[in-house]
Amino acid sequence: MNLQVRTSAGAVQGIEAGGVAVFRGVPFAAPPVGPLRFAAPCPPVAWDGVRDATAFGPPPPQPSRPVTGDDWLNLAVWTPSPGRTGLPVIFWISGGGYLNCDSANPHLDGTTLAKAGVVVVSAHYRSGFEGFARLDGAPDNRGLLDQLAALRWVHDNIAAFGGDPGNVTFLGQSAGAGCIAALLTMPAAAGLVRRAIPQSIPGTFFTPELATDIATGISAELGRVARADDLAEVAPADLVEATRTVTARLPRHLDRWGAVARTPTPFSPVVDSPWAAFSGGAAQGVELLIGHTRDEFSMLAARLGDISDAEVDTLIDDLPPTPGAQRYRTAYPALSAGELRETALSDWLFRMPVVHFADAAHAGGARVWLYELCWGFNASGAAHGLDTRCSCSVPRTSRPGSRKPGRTPWPRRGTCRR
Repeated sequence: MNLQVRTSAGAVQGIEAGGVAVFRGVPFAAPPVGPLRFAAPCPPVAWDGVRDATAFGPPPPQPSRPVTGDDWLNLAVWTPSPGRTGLPVIFWISGGGYLNCDSANPHLDGTTLAKAGVVVVSAHYRSGFEGFARLDGAPDNRGLLDQLAALRWVHDNIAAFGGDPGNVTFLGQSAGAGCIAALLTMPAAAGLVRRAIPQSIPGTFFTPELATDIATGISAELGRVARADDLAEVAPADLVEATRTVTARLPRHLDRWGAVARTPTPFSPVVDSPWAAFSGGAAQGVELLIGHTRDEFSMLAARLGDISDAEVDTLIDDLPPTPGAQRYRTAYPALSAGELRETALSDWLFRMPVVHFADAAHAGGARVWLYELCWGFNASGAAHGLDTRCSCSVPRTSRPGSRKPGRTPWPRRGTCRR
């Protein structure tokens, strides 16, 4: 198997692992340091000779791990054989609350798909404050711009790894799915993707005003203002820690930041709601497989404390545009206050954004298939993220758990939206 491939920036040497060729730590953009710290990504610096691509590149700064290196904008490629041609390509966008991203995550390894005949690309992007904080003097959505740069790299280079640049499928879950929704509305991404599979799209797309206020709050933890030139010399680890502090205090900011304070992250793409763009045909020409799990909020709810009947009614009434606590109680009279909270937050944060995406894209002329994953294997049921993990992480001897009762006050949609 030929493990040396030439990219537009230079040659790379990969490694054979698990029966496929893997190329790790391949730069698709220049390191975002110095004047590029909060700028749009620039092309990678070309190199002479053959670059070693046997080890994963450093991930972007993120919680619960040390910052290693600054060449964060790199990707990994798994391919059945670089010598083949015309293979379908999956471009994976990692989730993680817009806070985490790591192509070395063993749960998201591309080997299984590559052995089935697919070229898999997993690209890092600036997550957290580096990629999504709204700063004066910096472009919004730098994390999305990184993903777009990686997608252009795929278009220009993937044929050398055996892939077909005209047959690329976006695949992303949770925050990764939210990124897909945002990217599909960007004219710069038009024509670069044939299909998309966004799983569990979160509905939290920020207004400029909300994103600015949150960035201001995080910057203030360091005695700074939300301006690129005032933060350019701040250590990435310090911004991660300031973000962690504000994230832990999110529930205290309901009056200031609204329902986003009930989520586990202070970041989301800063875009107008993409649903109108999809209704207008933004996703036309892209085949879409869209879905969610039945018990989206079950694992997150397990971390919350008890809640009273009065408190859950207030919570549900404050989740726009859910239909109100009384309708939930009428639909599910046997559910406890905690179960009602889980159901309403599942609907508000994931399930209904997915359904709205499917309806809007279908109205705009796209071919859409809509799914709901109802199979579960433990007490969490069909929890958030199960649709990305069940094929590689669930032991074959596991037995499905008991199905929870259906929990949605909206009518069920069909499973195929053409």
